[in-house]
Amino acid sequence: MNLEKIKNPDFLKQLNVDEMEALAADIREFIIQNVSHTGGHFSSNLGVVELTIALHYVFNSPIDKIIFDVGHQSYVHKILTGRVNDFATLRQFNGLSGFQKRNESEHDAWEAGHSSTALSGGIGMAVARDLNHETNEIICVVGDAAIMSGESFEALNYLGSIDSKVIVILNDNDMSISKNVGGLSNFFSEIRISTQYKNAKNNYISFLNKSKTGRKIYHMTKKIKDHIKENVIDDNIFGEFGLDYIGPVNGHDFHDLINALILAREMDHSVVVHVHTKKGKGYVLAENDRYGVYHGVPPFDYKEGILKSKGNIKSWSAIISSQVEKLMDEDEDIVVITPAMISGSCLGDIFKKYPNRSFDVGIAEEHAMTFAAGLSNGGKKPYITVYSSFLQRAYDQINHDIARMDLPCLIGVDRSGLVGSDGETHHGVFDISFLSSIPHLTIMTPKDAYEAKAMVNTAMKQFDHPYILRFPKGSVEDCQVDTSETLQIGTWEKIIDNPDYHLTIVTYDAKVYKVKAMIENNQLPVNLINARFIKPLDFAMLDELYENHQSLIIYETDLMTGSLGSLICQYYALKHRYMSIDCMGIDDHYTPQGDIETLLKHEHIAIDDLLTLTKEKCREERKS
Repeated sequence: MNLEKIKNPDFLKQLNVDEMEALAADIREFIIQNVSHTGGHFSSNLGVVELTIALHYVFNSPIDKIIFDVGHQSYVHKILTGRVNDFATLRQFNGLSGFQKRNESEHDAWEAGHSSTALSGGIGMAVARDLNHETNEIICVVGDAAIMSGESFEALNYLGSIDSKVIVILNDNDMSISKNVGGLSNFFSEIRISTQYKNAKNNYISFLNKSKTGRKIYHMTKKIKDHIKENVIDDNIFGEFGLDYIGPVNGHDFHDLINALILAREMDHSVVVHVHTKKGKGYVLAENDRYGVYHGVPPFDYKEGILKSKGNIKSWSAIISSQVEKLMDEDEDIVVITPAMISGSCLGDIFKKYPNRSFDVGIAEEHAMTFAAGLSNGGKKPYITVYSSFLQRAYDQINHDIARMDLPCLIGVDRSGLVGSDGETHHGVFDISFLSSIPHLTIMTPKDAYEAKAMVNTAMKQFDHPYILRFPKGSVEDCQVDTSETLQIGTWEKIIDNPDYHLTIVTYDAKVYKVKAMIENNQLPVNLINARFIKPLDFAMLDELYENHQSLIIYETDLMTGSLGSLICQYYALKHRYMSIDCMGIDDHYTPQGDIETLLKHEHIAIDDLLTLTKEKCREERKS
């Protein structure tokens, strides 16, 4: 089928199953070829092709609202709603979003880049629908990892207590980003393999429905039915929430899917449809991926697969985790915690080497932090690694359970700063702002691999307070460093220091090298400081800058409110010290998707913008 001709999903109503299967094959081929070219969420979308087609066949979008949790599994939905021609711009600046986006299509009723929001949002939409006396369906497609989180459980608990109807599609692929963990995951596995109960039940009903007397007997023998159920599988957890349950359903069989969805549609109350899918279906390397390598992919040759990087260039995540692993070799009290990000945070080697000291808690950032607090309280040395954008969910646990009790730990804030194509839901530009207000925290951000390793050492060897180590997405040149080296807390580093210069740029992380190159290439009379500790500030150096009558440019690519510039300005203001300070950073808004260089220009914080400001300040200095 020519996918480019699809304008909306109405055409699906005219297709038979054979035609749907042909369409599914075409869509899979399109996703493999296009997403391997642009990058994006790969295996999750390959797994929901038949399910998404069936949803649009049975329901009437945009009247019926289909919500994907997480929204990155909505590529097939976008194809069926007329956006196939936009896929060349997927996740690019001003291009097609990698998630559902309300301003992109009337078929996108909700949007989220973080997991486990669909049920709460969907329930709210369902209650609003009922208050408005409307009759449309609300369908939440929730992954088996997303449904295990606290917010999803809170929503399920509430859904079972109200009359408003929501259809919950449990997309069970036994994976989230990497392999699922936990008791509920084990429960789903038991349901998937337990065909005995379903077969016994179906045979029982079929036999009794052959006659009027038999049908009466069926309605009178609930105890017998329950006895069969109890002897084959434990009570269904969704029933404990007061929800009906359909499944498990083969998520790649159109007959089963359509029948189950029609049954759910005809019910007058909330129901869970348990659909079993294969993540990565149609691309063998993704089907066999147990560590999430093909979950979100960079551009790659789909004929070759994703190739491992070679040489001395490694991801920041790999640099940090390798240093933690070295310290684990020396100190058996060090433990590692991740909320379902083993692959993304490069922890695979640690989990293989130290399975009893490595803990994947699933998509449960709040639990991860308080779990770490308990480990620290018990004498262990936890390293918790979380993406910056997901760390937002654990603010209270960091504040109340870790920092308030001053429990030592190291929190690795992965993907800090602008992350590029995942867009506004994933940029890690808020963590300095919301963490800097919490007492007892030390916030560090390295300029290179050497400093990153030294910061890991500092936190794990001193281990006297909770430490935050920020590091960005992307790669850096590796280096060798003595594992005993540490840094003095709250000390900055002078990169360029000339007493004849009266303008100083203060920045941090890998921007230090870019700014240094800018200064040297343009032969600017400017000093440069690496503010490697965001908290505590280097108060001695700030005093020195004031005493030397320095003008400052604070150069950041994070949210300006509450960040380093704010902290420095506050310090001087409280001491009634007045000096020229210019702050560069992201203003009070959300930054869209796009490659990082494009976004820096969009936010007017690219190196060229800094160069313009620096030259202007140098001219002012010469005039004064």
